[in-house]
Amino acid sequence: MVTKGTWSVRTRLTLIAVTVAALSALVLTVVVTLSLYSLAGSFRAREVANAALETVNLGMRDRLPPVLPQGTLDGIQVLDSADRVIASTPNLRGGPRIAHFVPPPGSISSARELCHAPGLDDKCIVVVAFRVHQTEGDWIIYAADDVVPWYVHPWLFAAVVGTSLLLVLLAGFGAYQTVNRALVPVNAIRNELAEITATDLGRRVPVPPAWDEIKQLAVTINQTLDRLEEAAEQQRRFASDASHDLRSPITAMRAQVEEALHYPEDTDWKAKANEMLVSLDRLQAIVSDLLILAKLDSGAPALKEPVDLGRLCREEVSRRRRCVELVCEAEHGVVVLGNRVRLARLLTNLLDNAERHAASRVTVSVAAHGDTAVVEVVDDGAGIARDQWEVVFRRFTRLDASRNRDAGGTGLGLPIARQIAEAHDGTLRLEESAQGARFVLRLPLTR
Repeated sequence: MVTKGTWSVRTRLTLIAVTVAALSALVLTVVVTLSLYSLAGSFRAREVANAALETVNLGMRDRLPPVLPQGTLDGIQVLDSADRVIASTPNLRGGPRIAHFVPPPGSISSARELCHAPGLDDKCIVVVAFRVHQTEGDWIIYAADDVVPWYVHPWLFAAVVGTSLLLVLLAGFGAYQTVNRALVPVNAIRNELAEITATDLGRRVPVPPAWDEIKQLAVTINQTLDRLEEAAEQQRRFASDASHDLRSPITAMRAQVEEALHYPEDTDWKAKANEMLVSLDRLQAIVSDLLILAKLDSGAPALKEPVDLGRLCREEVSRRRRCVELVCEAEHGVVVLGNRVRLARLLTNLLDNAERHAASRVTVSVAAHGDTAVVEVVDDGAGIARDQWEVVFRRFTRLDASRNRDAGGTGLGLPIARQIAEAHDGTLRLEESAQGARFVLRLPLTR
């Protein structure tokens, strides 16, 4: 069963166009018919009045015959001052007067529409009465003819209705063709999207040439596909790198266990356990970072409170086991609204990265610049090439030997730090430094 909800857009828009056109045509037909009726009525009244004036002219010249010519009217009567019919058309001869109204005082003519007039069959007529001044008294002349029907004339009414119907049909056809042409690129977009799969994200929908809403839709879909392809590629890289990073410590532990089982009498179990603990620590660090990333990716809400970044910096620096010199230069009262645990993790990840690559010194500074809190972590190591500034924030990034994940990190610390910064409406990026790498965190201050 076809219901309104199952109609296509093409059908619904065409029906709407036809309905609007039909209503407009109906109003137009009524207006035109009424206008023509008014014009025809006025013309008929003038026609009757002209015929009556000819009779008046005959009476004024005393040439009025008792039988008047029929002409095109239904009938004419002339009454003298005694209300006797002294002249009429043949069809009214010997009959009673056809009307009893007379022009009002001060007027020479008057017109009315009468039905069932004597001698004029059972129909409605328009009657014009004229007052003619005579010496023995005023005469009254009645001229009668058929009233104009509401449709004026059958052929004229048929022409008006036919024109209206033609306009409705043209509106429906035009709407159908317009919608059909408009939906051609939509169908092309739909067909292309239907063929795009998760393994074939490189395809794009066709973009129509005309700059309209459909072109904007196609452009937006292609931009979405670009982001989807990039996300899918990132997910594939992430899965590949994660599996490799997880496999490495597991493989190392398996080899150590197999070696110990093959040579149990020659195995120093305590030393072997210590070696396995190193692999377990690395495995635990990777799993912990993956869990944090999963929680950040899910957008899980975190409790936010005012956090003094200067105090947080001093606390994190004071509790670390220092491999290099750590200097904290923090202003007082630099407060942001955020999650203290996650901001501590962000700062810890930046310090871990800086310590791994510093030659002898890491400097942390906290300051307020306008409405922004700025935290800088600078090391005196080899630094990072400018074209790698964004690469280091990708998950499981591998750079050169001086800064790759084999130097002690999991390859997830910096991506986690940036994602925490963005979750706090801030930014984290690398900026110019005289020596080493300079990471700059910017967060909105709270008052």
